[in-house]
Amino acid sequence: MRSTRVINILRQQYRTKPDSSITKPTHGHTAEALESIHATAEYFHNVLEEASKKRRFDPEKIKSLEEKIRVAANDAEDVVELKIRQTVKGASWKFGIPRIILPKNFLTVVEKIDKTKKEVMEIVSDLRTSTHDGDNDQIVELSGESLINTSSRSNRMLPNLEDVIVQGLDDDLEIIVRRLTGPPSDLDIVTISGMGGIGKTTLARKAYDHVPIRYLVGVDDIWSTDVWDSVRGIFPNYNNGSRVLLTTRETEVAMYANTSSPHEMNLLDLDSSWKLLRDKVFGLEHDHPPETLESWKNVGRTLGEIIASHPDKCLGVLGLSYHHLPNNLKPYFLSMGDFPEDYQIETWRLIQLWDEEGFIRTYGSGKNLEEVAEDYLEDLISRNLIMARRRRFNGEIKACGVHDLLHEFCLKEAEMTKFMHVEITDPAQKHNVRRFSFQHSRWHSVDDCCKLFSPIARSIYLFSRFELPFETHVKLLRILPIYRCHPIIHDFFSRFNLLRVLAIFHLDIWFESFPLIITKLFHLRYLQIQIYDDIPESISELQNLQTLIFGNSYYVTLPGKIWMMKNLRYVHLRGHGYLPSPRRESILNNKHLVIGMPILEEFSTLCSSSCTNEVLSGIPNLKRLRVSVNYSQTDYLANRLIDMSSLAKLESLKCLEKKCYWPISFKHFVFPTSLKRLTLDGWFQFPLEDISTLVSFLKFFYSSH
Repeated sequence: MRSTRVINILRQQYRTKPDSSITKPTHGHTAEALESIHATAEYFHNVLEEASKKRRFDPEKIKSLEEKIRVAANDAEDVVELKIRQTVKGASWKFGIPRIILPKNFLTVVEKIDKTKKEVMEIVSDLRTSTHDGDNDQIVELSGESLINTSSRSNRMLPNLEDVIVQGLDDDLEIIVRRLTGPPSDLDIVTISGMGGIGKTTLARKAYDHVPIRYLVGVDDIWSTDVWDSVRGIFPNYNNGSRVLLTTRETEVAMYANTSSPHEMNLLDLDSSWKLLRDKVFGLEHDHPPETLESWKNVGRTLGEIIASHPDKCLGVLGLSYHHLPNNLKPYFLSMGDFPEDYQIETWRLIQLWDEEGFIRTYGSGKNLEEVAEDYLEDLISRNLIMARRRRFNGEIKACGVHDLLHEFCLKEAEMTKFMHVEITDPAQKHNVRRFSFQHSRWHSVDDCCKLFSPIARSIYLFSRFELPFETHVKLLRILPIYRCHPIIHDFFSRFNLLRVLAIFHLDIWFESFPLIITKLFHLRYLQIQIYDDIPESISELQNLQTLIFGNSYYVTLPGKIWMMKNLRYVHLRGHGYLPSPRRESILNNKHLVIGMPILEEFSTLCSSSCTNEVLSGIPNLKRLRVSVNYSQTDYLANRLIDMSSLAKLESLKCLEKKCYWPISFKHFVFPTSLKRLTLDGWFQFPLEDISTLVSFLKFFYSSH
């Protein structure tokens, strides 16, 4: 939920960043005010956690509680971040730390938050004394009701399936029947898992009616391991071939009930899906005129839109899975609506966006950011809410996405809870939310975007083409004005002083030169942009930037002042980039300046000529590196050694050979002992003795040739 993200930001912003501009305020009242906000944020977090676990709470009161917390947290976030930006923009710096004296209206916000806290405490007190006693005897309790009606409970076994038409379940049915009727003779738990509405209950009832079995009990729609533990002891084991057939949306529950061979249902293919729709509409006899069939094929192609137009009837079943999520997992799932339908998002990119959006909390987990994010992703996949679209050869998730219907649910739930606004039609009105995603199939003008976006926007995702207004476009058509630093572009970006995420995904949006106004977005943490020119030195002004994804034509020279960006964690270049030495005189004018990127974890793609001792020593905590060698560097490489032994934390290295006229020898590289995965893509020489030595300490070794 939106309130969870804001609270995480408020809690982290004043505690977890030692280099933050407000960790050492020089004004006593400021320190007290920030401490008060931090304490209240902790309280709000604990309240929301408790509310998500106590599923018998009145849903309407829960909604009221969350809305009050969301508004209060947003107000505090706005005032603090605006003041930080103003201070950084015009303040004098002392030893790299600005004096922060928050404005008088901030104290008003603190008072408002304190008032909200008292109101929340009253609501919590009422919730604790007025839970629904009638629900106490239920084994399975649903969480707070969805804003989308979930009255159609999925855990009711279908009373009669003789007339139910199904398609594509024959193979599944055969597997389940074999499990039910085959060995062993002692009690066996047969599990069926899959996303909501996929047909688990239908399959279970078909199996139940398929063949006589001595003792068979069907347990439908189990949501947690605790619930299974509470009923498991009811079923004795008399070694008489009895079976329990269990259905669940949670893969974890299925594995817990029986680790040997849980059956996971897959989505129907297109052919089976069409046959199911056809049989439902026309019956098994297919009695219809030919022209009618073609019309219904068109219906089949737009079925997702039809279902989305009737959310109370169609999306309620899916809503059960969402509302059973722990409170902290909900924003992760809703964020999948940031991406268009059927979009496959790379895991590394998704995790970085989750981080920059403020979702991830590592405190108290004993794990790093990536480990926590990967756990959350696996959890959502286990719950059949997110789908692993592509995997690596070792089973790791390479890209993921969501089912079309779940995507529709994301959009509607996010809109209703003000988590984000997704524009898939022509912009009509301004939305007072903080996260925007443009997913229209055609282009949008800058004017359209200005009308839609709120100045307090924190995240902007652009999947649509982005153009200047029509009149300006006509006047300057010959020079393609969108690629240039036009005043309108400057005006557009200058509106969003609090922006954290700017992700331009559309491949046709290229700027001829870097819009310098972007370097003034002090709070920017994630920047994804495509430019024909090099990155300017002024990018170093983005001191909070953690992720830089830069699309360039082929080769880019990074600015020397990038070494001043000590919060940078990920650099991804579409081509390959030259990273200058951190010892250049142009960077070292300030003797007190600390040079280096100490927390940089990933760089892709670095040209081999930049792999010098000086450069690599400036990025000591690098974990993943992609290096490119092309024909222009081959002579240079032949006379030197690429020594990566100083990268003591490097785990993954990919070397790409680009247009070389003779093979590159393995002997030119010295690898660190921390390396776990090495990928060689191109024309490399492999002396057998060197490969044997290397493979002895590598976990994964892959060559494309």
